[in-house]
Amino acid sequence: MLERKENTGTEAYNIIQSDAKMNNFRTTFPFVSRELLNWFPGHMGKGMKQMQQKLKQVDCVIEVHDARIPLTGRNTEFKHTISGIKPHILVLNKSDLIEKQFESKIIDRLQQENHDSTHILFTNCKSQSCRGLRKLMPLAQDLINASDRYNRSSQREFCIMIIGVPNVGKSSLINVLRNRHLNRKGASQVGAVAGITRSVLNRIKICEEPPIYLLDTPGILEPNVADTETGLRLALASCLQDHLVGEELIADYLLFLLNKQQNFRYVKLMGLPEPTDSIANALMTNAIHLNKMIRTKQLDGTSVLRPDINLAAKLMLKSFRTGAYGKILLDEDKISHLGNSIKLKQY
Repeated sequence: MLERKENTGTEAYNIIQSDAKMNNFRTTFPFVSRELLNWFPGHMGKGMKQMQQKLKQVDCVIEVHDARIPLTGRNTEFKHTISGIKPHILVLNKSDLIEKQFESKIIDRLQQENHDSTHILFTNCKSQSCRGLRKLMPLAQDLINASDRYNRSSQREFCIMIIGVPNVGKSSLINVLRNRHLNRKGASQVGAVAGITRSVLNRIKICEEPPIYLLDTPGILEPNVADTETGLRLALASCLQDHLVGEELIADYLLFLLNKQQNFRYVKLMGLPEPTDSIANALMTNAIHLNKMIRTKQLDGTSVLRPDINLAAKLMLKSFRTGAYGKILLDEDKISHLGNSIKLKQY
């Protein structure tokens, strides 16, 4: 139970009441159909074929993934068709959104589970001083020079393919590297919605000496999500399009995870009196708190103002994705073996 100094009788009673309520919070998330979480539009299948066709022109593969889900949602097909036969670097991007203390644990866990993940870097494309960004191209050059380039052994230039699931920052990484090494503006389209890049583009030059070219590729998911948890975490990290899964469902899963990790920053930000396990209550209160209302028509032709629940869900997701709830590792339970018990913390 939370301890506070000099509690009044009312304050102590409220703490006990909140603690009792939280003992009844969900420890497992309700069933969600996996079909709802499968997203494999035609451009993904086409993109995979294009990538395989261009593989002979490639010296190294950089796989980009979201640092918040390092153990969830990577496309296993890449290992069998793309990255397994070329020097491979795993870049965990958006590392500014997780606590640095987790990085070594993530590397240990990845190397235990995936023996191919020997070269792992954490990057933050918003920071030019990012250590991972500084190390990336020198590491790629070293791996290429140490490899048997087969048909490309006589080529002086290097060609590196950038792969990953949607919206993990592949295009942002290319643009940052291009700006860093050539002092030129971005050549690859960037967006906050999954599925912006839809084709394998022409080579993008990012370095003069030695000549280094990058291939931007579409984000490609597996045709079938491994399990519900994987799909929900991909959705929360914006790797799926929100409207296809449902903003309120994704927000509910976020609330479930925040409570499970005992992260109650959402309470104050959403105008709640205390932690809650009800997404309906959270979104209703937040919409009223932010005065986000929508006018709806009644059967008798009159209209009334109601809290805009869908907008509140979108704003909750935006708060998470911009770091308003703090640095959150969605796979913390897989790293730290976090238990299911939920205890009251300061909020």
